[in-house]
Amino acid sequence: MPDLNPTWIEYSLLFLGGLVAGALNVLAGGGSFLTLPILIFLGLPATMANGTNRVGILLQNVAATASFQREGLMNWRFTARMAVPAVIGAACGTLVALQISETSFKRILATLMIVVTLWTLWDPAGRMKGRKAVSPALMAVGFFLVGMYGGFVQAGVGFLILALTTLAGFDLVRGNAIKVLMVLLFTTVSLAIFASNGQVVWTLGLVLAAGTVLGGLAGARLTILKGHTWVRGVVTVVVIAMAIRLWATS
Repeated sequence: MPDLNPTWIEYSLLFLGGLVAGALNVLAGGGSFLTLPILIFLGLPATMANGTNRVGILLQNVAATASFQREGLMNWRFTARMAVPAVIGAACGTLVALQISETSFKRILATLMIVVTLWTLWDPAGRMKGRKAVSPALMAVGFFLVGMYGGFVQAGVGFLILALTTLAGFDLVRGNAIKVLMVLLFTTVSLAIFASNGQVVWTLGLVLAAGTVLGGLAGARLTILKGHTWVRGVVTVVVIAMAIRLWATS
């Protein structure tokens, strides 16, 4: 455990980062591309930042899942079938994340921040609309791989899940409902593995979680005020800038 003594300014920065990330996760996804670098810049080792980041993700998706369930948008049958391979994949990915070196993780994260952000500008979910649905077996393989990615780094996994749910024939609203429940399920497993290996700083994680939960509530309002295209442009610029800095400090 690193010798951390965060100031109120650093706690405020983390809360604000969680606030923005929570809104991004509702608007488009990829909020962890902001919170992970913030945790690393505050002095956490990369693996510990990866584990601590899951606290906010878990609590935000608890709230989001409850909200979708109240609206009657949750498809429990499909999610239950796909959750098994996704959770197994997440456990495997988390174990890999625990073994990787500090420098390698930072460089992988910086690369993913740029690649996934640019990929979302291509709007893969939108381009998959109308395509023939894949078989349940291939869908299960897809969710295993997505779960493995989510267990390893989490950041951007929502984009991948939405691509799969679109292929399964769900619209973006119901796909988002499946996404938040799926992320909740495999994040629970991933967080438990990180915590059991001493890779979670709970005080920082809970401050981050407070921001992400409030940010999620504000996300829908921001979409109405500014629009999805504006938000996506801002996210792209910020994430790429942070990725360059992260690579430079690795």
